[in-house]
Amino acid sequence: MKSVKPQEKHEIRPGQSLELLKELHILTRDGKMNQDSRRKLKQVYHLYQFIEPLLAQVQAQNGQVSLVDHGAGKSYLGFILYDLFFKALAEDNASHIYGIETRDELVIKSRQLAAHLGFKGMSFLNLSVADSTISHALPEKIDVVTALHACNTATDDAIEFALKKQAKFMVLVPCCQAEVAAELRKSKSEAVRNNALSEMWRHPIHTREFGSQITNVLRCLQLESHGYTVRVTELVGWEHSMKNELIIAEYKGVPNQKSAVRLKNILQSTGLENLQPRFFTT
Repeated sequence: MKSVKPQEKHEIRPGQSLELLKELHILTRDGKMNQDSRRKLKQVYHLYQFIEPLLAQVQAQNGQVSLVDHGAGKSYLGFILYDLFFKALAEDNASHIYGIETRDELVIKSRQLAAHLGFKGMSFLNLSVADSTISHALPEKIDVVTALHACNTATDDAIEFALKKQAKFMVLVPCCQAEVAAELRKSKSEAVRNNALSEMWRHPIHTREFGSQITNVLRCLQLESHGYTVRVTELVGWEHSMKNELIIAEYKGVPNQKSAVRLKNILQSTGLENLQPRFFTT
């Protein structure tokens, strides 16, 4: 029997669209894999292992799944999810993926690719995350909401969208959190200086890093206060940066009042009271 050399091995799953993998540059144009291809495929499966159980749970309960991907860009995530999970569902199943993106040229390209691949259960909308919340082009209820690298407050808009759409699950990879850091700079008053915690953001570089850290802490408390359980882990080696914080939230239906109190106390103790309306949206 001919031995398979390590460099010939790959992890492409049976039934995956090779055409899609080429379009996403996971495979070369001649259908081969190189070191970069294997790295990209590993990233894809690393992320998919977190999302697949959520989709399966919703599908088992409802018989179908609706998912909205905010800040979709080239809809890399949406296409992979459709290819690995949604494509296997029955043709008459109402499961659907909606990609939300503000750049019209990317929306057009995604529509063309979905049509080319025969991915009928995908739609792409030229909307901001905030505008999608009130758009009639989306269902009143969505099962799963994803937002990978939705910059700054776009992640908060995605959370607000998910809350209003009564999402069962949220999968968030925030980035570029600048809003809180800007507020922390404003709040370096006498009242805050007298608070020992202000040493956490006294120096400019610490302001930026602490602002980014506390933003996600506030988001987690916000989600818990709305009845979600929250798991925070790391999405290793994704292309956007060397380290990405992955927030997975599941709706349990019981608001956590202690988390709401802690959220309010943190906002007050760090001089971030102006942000209270954002984190206490309903």
